[in-house]
Amino acid sequence: MSDHKASQVLHVKGRVLVGPEEVRDELWVADGRITYRRPAGADGAVTVTGWVLPGLVDAHCHVGLDHHGAVDAATSERQALADREAGALLLRDAGSPADTRWIDDREDLPKIIRAGRHIARPRRYTRNYAHEIEPDELVAYVAQEARRGDGWVKLVGDWIDREVGDLTALWPREAVGAAIAEAHRLGARVTAHCFAEDSLRDLVEAGIDCVEHATGLTEDTIPLFAERGVAIVPTLINIATFPSLAAGGEAKFPRWADHMRRLHERRHDTVRAAYDAGIPVFVGTDAGGVLAHGLVADEVAELVKAGIPALDALSATTWGARRWLGRPALEEGAPADLVVYDEDPRADVRVLAGPRRVVLNGRIIG
Repeated sequence: MSDHKASQVLHVKGRVLVGPEEVRDELWVADGRITYRRPAGADGAVTVTGWVLPGLVDAHCHVGLDHHGAVDAATSERQALADREAGALLLRDAGSPADTRWIDDREDLPKIIRAGRHIARPRRYTRNYAHEIEPDELVAYVAQEARRGDGWVKLVGDWIDREVGDLTALWPREAVGAAIAEAHRLGARVTAHCFAEDSLRDLVEAGIDCVEHATGLTEDTIPLFAERGVAIVPTLINIATFPSLAAGGEAKFPRWADHMRRLHERRHDTVRAAYDAGIPVFVGTDAGGVLAHGLVADEVAELVKAGIPALDALSATTWGARRWLGRPALEEGAPADLVVYDEDPRADVRVLAGPRRVVLNGRIIG
């Protein structure tokens, strides 16, 4: 880590991408904040040059979690550092059983917006991840996690049903409707893990705010998402694991395996159809369960591969994502969280994989 302190003045020059259509030649950092006015102490400023973006957003990851469940603080720190080195300076933690509040006291680690712990049915999700409850407890647990989180609650919308041998919805419509209403009453938004088709209509009509993965979107539900403004976070680099998951479970659950392969095969078409319909699409990696942290650039590239224009894919991890999460980008007075590149990321999003400088809370980190 650099020993530059937040009180040091930085002069960031080159092409500052303030917004999709707004580019400036410079900005300043003073007392850890962005300013476009020359500050006191500017004569001794450290100069940074290049193409500048707001700190990237990973809107679906899991700090404090691996494939076994909660991890210790040292592992959580390594996860957060991997995200930071990749330029992901704002993370929406989409469910974790670990207490990571201590990260909020570390100015050298990314900022985290937490969704509390996953909420699922007994034996209907990955072991050690979720509160496993019955539908009559859902409202109470949603209220609990709404109070513990940072404005989000995470439901498990569907998972494999061993008796059926395929993905099925977890919650009755009445239970999820009451739970989402309670979260909204408490000022929290609700998102849900959903791979398949069956749970989507009930969740959207019940008022859900976002759906993770959303591989089950069809021509019947895409218009409903668009009409209600329900966002999706496709996590395409996680969906890429579906064929190997299917191969591993095919002997026991052939129907489920076939379903997972079909969802995988149409993944890019599904995301492009959602985007074309006007559904808000944001970048998330699903890091922390099985996938490594620090893969945000790979997910942006996958959105472009799916057919989303490069500028909109960039917005899905920068200006648009920060606005959706209620956090500033490169506005006057905003915390100085930014990433600097040697080339224009608008011309080729693969540039995101190689940040030249990372500035967090006004400090040059890398």
